[in-house]
Amino acid sequence: MFGLETYLAVLFLLCVITVCVFEFANGFHDTANAVATVIYTNSLKPTYAVVWSGFCNFLGLFVSSYFGFKVAMGIVNLLPLTDLVMMSTGESASLVLGMMLSGILWNLGTWYFGIPCSSSHTMIGSILGVGIVFYWLHGGDGVNWGKASEIGLSLLISPFIGFSITILLMYILKRVVKVRKEIFKEPELGQRPPSWIRGILILTCTMVSFFHGNNDGQKGIGLMLIILITFLPIQFALDEKFDANVCLNSVVNIENALKAENKVDLIIKTNDLKENVNSYIAIKSNSNELPTEFKKQTVVLRTKIAKLIKRLETDIKSKTFADNPQNVTAIEEEIKYLKKSTESIPYWVTIMIALSLGLGTMIGWKRIAVTIGEKIGKRHMTYAEGASAELTAAFTIGLSTQFGLPVSTTHVLSSGVAGAMTASKGVKNLQPATIKAIAIAWLLTLPVTITLAGLLYYLLSLVLK
Repeated sequence: MFGLETYLAVLFLLCVITVCVFEFANGFHDTANAVATVIYTNSLKPTYAVVWSGFCNFLGLFVSSYFGFKVAMGIVNLLPLTDLVMMSTGESASLVLGMMLSGILWNLGTWYFGIPCSSSHTMIGSILGVGIVFYWLHGGDGVNWGKASEIGLSLLISPFIGFSITILLMYILKRVVKVRKEIFKEPELGQRPPSWIRGILILTCTMVSFFHGNNDGQKGIGLMLIILITFLPIQFALDEKFDANVCLNSVVNIENALKAENKVDLIIKTNDLKENVNSYIAIKSNSNELPTEFKKQTVVLRTKIAKLIKRLETDIKSKTFADNPQNVTAIEEEIKYLKKSTESIPYWVTIMIALSLGLGTMIGWKRIAVTIGEKIGKRHMTYAEGASAELTAAFTIGLSTQFGLPVSTTHVLSSGVAGAMTASKGVKNLQPATIKAIAIAWLLTLPVTITLAGLLYYLLSLVLK
């Protein structure tokens, strides 16, 4: 018979595995978009293309560790972590497994039929589904609808950006390029394009793959962090080197700068945070006698710090502080420390997700790539169309990452391909059946994943109580 510790370890391991599987599926589902252009223009052989794209995905996520995980933190903040920590381990596992299995099933289903579908929409729908059912069962905060609306708007407008900017790029290219018109030709069967065209297309493929890893990989890190904080809050809710006394000193320094600015409302928030830090210190000293309270207080403190950081950054950006650079500089220095306390990601998590995403890219890419390369337009893409679509996707994904917003690589690139085809010969150049299938999948993704994730969570919670 399994002991309790073994049972809990198995549940934890299952949840971790499902995140890795989701990112693996994300790799061959989404990154197929990036390799489609270089493969269908004969710029790279399929084997070289997918291996190179997989490496760039790995590199993109690994590099993001040096610039912060804004997208990952946005995912983490969608769910009420404090409430999740107080749940039984079985129900916590039910929520995570329901969320991840929903995403995996929808990703695999759309991949099987070769339909480009957004893993980002899939993931957001799954998170919303379990969040809604959690609220129905337990009350509390449920979903962070403010953050969900922000992410939803990003996902909604990204296809229109992809479509519009690609049309604009094609328009500019046709008027700027007066020589070397071969860039507007379709690839000839079995013939490689000129080296300069190959260089452009390999570069754009590299950019899309890199920024896809940078953005989509962070989603996997966010999901993994939800699991770690839910199961092991004391170890992962705050940085492993977190020192409550140093944190308290940092908050006092912020408070002093705020007093000089006479920011009364923010001073109240710093006082509240100081009380939380002191509570954390007091409970930590009795953590053996009060383990449940210590878990809760650790997550509460993390949440309070994150909220204060967000408010301070908002005020600094909107320039509501008086014209005193020293106060702003002092606050910004303390924000850096506090961010490190709440946004620290273990390297093994980054490597695990990066490997899952990179390896997934190298397997199963063909179904989606065929749709992108052959079925959106009524003919093969020209070199200019492929490069324009990928350049637009890389720009949009990279910009979204800087703002901490998850964006759909699939939606942006598919829309870009459609925009490029439309720019060449109008809407009649698109294949209606394929566009219709993609549109239906896009429209169904949120309602299906919300329903499926919520149902799976509820059923699993009955079994794993």
